[in-house]
Order: sequence, then structure tokens, then C-alpha cells
Amino acid sequence: MITTRQESIQFQERDLAILRGLFECRVMTTEHAAALFFGNKYEAAVKRLQKLKTAGLITERPRSAFAPSILFLTRKGLKLLQEKGILNEYPSFDLPVLERRAQVSDLTISHELEVMDVKAAFHTAIKRTISLTIDKFSTWPLLNEFLAYRPGNDGMEKPVKPDGFIRINEKAQDGSVWEHTPFFLELDRSNEVQETLVAKAGGYRDYYRRGGFAIRNGGTRNDFKEFPFLVLMVLQNKERRNNTAIRLLQNIPPILKSVYLTTFEEVIRDPLGAICIRPLDYREATEGTPFSPERQNVSFGYRTKPEREAFVDQKARKQSILADDAEA
Repeated sequence: MITTRQESIQFQERDLAILRGLFECRVMTTEHAAALFFGNKYEAAVKRLQKLKTAGLITERPRSAFAPSILFLTRKGLKLLQEKGILNEYPSFDLPVLERRAQVSDLTISHELEVMDVKAAFHTAIKRTISLTIDKFSTWPLLNEFLAYRPGNDGMEKPVKPDGFIRINEKAQDGSVWEHTPFFLELDRSNEVQETLVAKAGGYRDYYRRGGFAIRNGGTRNDFKEFPFLVLMVLQNKERRNNTAIRLLQNIPPILKSVYLTTFEEVIRDPLGAICIRPLDYREATEGTPFSPERQNVSFGYRTKPEREAFVDQKARKQSILADDAEA
């Protein structure tokens, strides 16, 4: 147990983990906190979070009567993390800047809560397994941001800000631990145009091929093949998933294997399962059919065809994000 000067109550190590989690992800609901820190024991989460609210370390955004409680750190919570040296591990910001991180639009909050839904789903699924652990699940874009050449930017490097970065480890029967191919998370925004997703995928390809990720992990640019990663793109629905697969296949050069595409519904239900298709899987499933990439032009819009989505779901080979296949 640890104590603080601000309050006479005692705090558990888990409390600091909650505050640190809120610092990094900016917002979360009680349901998210229950999944991440209380083994999905909702009532226990409610009681402990109330103590942190009473201590003035966290508070809620204004909300309507039936909306979920959205939690964020107070200045007092930030100062506590600062005193404990936890903020030393992050880029340096003054307190006013950090406080403003919680003052964002409803649209941004909605997106970030969906990112937290995905994070909670992964944590819940991992806890059900014996051999898997989450080594890292970072959702602060600034911590994962990188520069890369992206299509349509006149040959200039532009920042890519992932929604998340995840490392999952697996323990073998002999006790050794090995790391699955890490992956970046991109969660489709409802107002995001298709070309933005394709440009991001091109940025990730550039980051890998020119050794940016290798350098970040202690290697050199020439070592890029020793530092593979995947990109998990979570789309709003199956139509958007399939349109994205087509556009990635039409890219020059085409992106075949490094991007895993799934839907929000599927990743929430079974994040570790075979729920993803790669562009290559779409191409193989639709070869010689009216749905093949050669017969589609999603750049000029696409008329909804539910039969295509049903066909791809039935015929395409599905992948797990733990498949460790990071070729472009």
C-alpha cells in the first residue's frame, strides 16, 4: 500500500495503474476499467473508482442521463503521477497541456472510446488464455507517431499517428517466452475517406521498408527484415472492409499481406480468432468472379452489393492477427 500527501486514504498499486492508464489513453468508461484492471468485475470497479473520484484524482465528463460515465484524470491525479516519477517515462509536457488532452470534441471522444473497446476486448481475451500475455498496448498516438512517405503528399514525409501499438507474448511449454509479430492498430473513423486508409497503409509500408521501425527498436535501416510488424485495420462494416482490400490491391505497389482487415463487430467479439482477411485473401477468393479487384473501381464509389460481402465471408481465408505473416 502507498499513501499520498493529498489524502489520508491509502492507495493500492492498482490505483496507480488506473491513473497511468487514464493518463495514456485519455478517457475510459467504467466498463473499460473493469476489463483492464478488475478482471471484468464491474461492481468492484465501481467501488474503487468512486474512491478515486472522492480523492479528487479522477472525474467525469458532463453527460446525458443515460450515457456511460466517461472518466479522465484531474490535475490532482496528474500531480500524483508526477510525484511518483511515472510521468518521467513519457514526453515532457506541462500540466495545462496535459489537462487539455481531456477537452476534445464528442466525435473524437467517440473514436477514442471505440479504441478503448478494442483494447478491453483484447485484454479480456488474453486473460482467458494460459499462454498469452500483453507486453504492451499503447493508445496514445504521440508515443507511436512516426514520419513516412505517404501516397499523395508530393514526395514529402508526413506524420502517421496510429490508434494503438500492441505486443503479445506467448509462453511455450518449456517455459520460454517468444513475441508474436507486433502490430499497429488503425480504427476506421466513420467520416474517413477510403483514400486516407490507403495512404496510411502506404505510410506503414514505407516505415517498414526504409527501416524506420528497425531504428526505433535498436536496429539499423538495413536490418528492416528483422523487425517486421503488421497493421490491424478495424473497419465499420464488411463492405468497407472489402473496399479497402480492393484499394490496397490496386495500390502501386500492391499491399498484399502486411495489413489485416476486420470489422469492429468481429474484433470486439473475438479479437484473437480468425476474423481478418488480408488483401491477398480477398484476391484469391474473388479471382475469376464479378467481385475480383480488376472488375471493381471503388475510387469512384461503390454501389452496395450484399452478395459480395456474403461471398467473401464464405470464400476468403480468414486469418488471426497472431499469424505472424508480415510480408508486404
